[in-house]
Amino acid sequence: MGALPPTEEKPTPARSRWPVAPRRDMSIVQLLPNMLTVAAICAGLASIRFSAAEAFSAAVVMILLAAVLDGLDGRLARFLRSESPIGAELDSLADFLNFGVAPGMLMYYWAFPAGNDFGWGAVLIYVVCTVLRLARFNVGNEVAAGLARQGKFQGVPSPAGAMLAMAPLYIAWQFPSLPMAPWPVLAGWMVLVGLMMISKLPTPSLKAVRVPTDRAAFVVIAGIALVVLLLRYPWAVMSGVTVSYAAVLLWAYGKSLIVRR
Repeated sequence: MGALPPTEEKPTPARSRWPVAPRRDMSIVQLLPNMLTVAAICAGLASIRFSAAEAFSAAVVMILLAAVLDGLDGRLARFLRSESPIGAELDSLADFLNFGVAPGMLMYYWAFPAGNDFGWGAVLIYVVCTVLRLARFNVGNEVAAGLARQGKFQGVPSPAGAMLAMAPLYIAWQFPSLPMAPWPVLAGWMVLVGLMMISKLPTPSLKAVRVPTDRAAFVVIAGIALVVLLLRYPWAVMSGVTVSYAAVLLWAYGKSLIVRR
């Protein structure tokens, strides 16, 4: 009696991280949010290139452009009802590049031009804290979810972290007559901002701000005035906004200490 032919084992299909939805056609308009995210990634890469070429003002502009695009893509996706898992992944990767790597490299080339190893270490800590924050945000936790229902963040969000990380640069350009802060101070500042991003400190969110309908026009006018001032006096406005946000963080920290008592 002959031996039975060997059975052919079928390979087990790889499991997808996201459930695969049935294929459907999408209009070009529905792809606009992802296009904005990719444009933000390109802006972040351009910022790194400008930083390496010591064109620091252009590098800052690219990061600010990436922040604007980051604020638009999610809202546009919700408006067009074109949210997708790949869009969420793209947005997270864009945030890591634009608000982690790009500001870190900008500060490294500007603040530590001699290739200071301690400065490079501070930049690495900042960038790693950024990716840890984004990973924590993607996974989610009960504390962060509870704060989100109150209109707050857990820790400093990555766009605000990038703005804080670059604060010494704005202030130095706004007040060129002042001496530049020594490199240990700048390195410590980068580490501090990174730790604030992964901290559990409740921080305010603009999403919680509510404006009465009869005053909405004044808010729009104030927003337009802020944009005009930003275009005319960019470093003064960025310095003022950053210092104001830092003051809000100090107030939030003091309030949290009072609540713990």
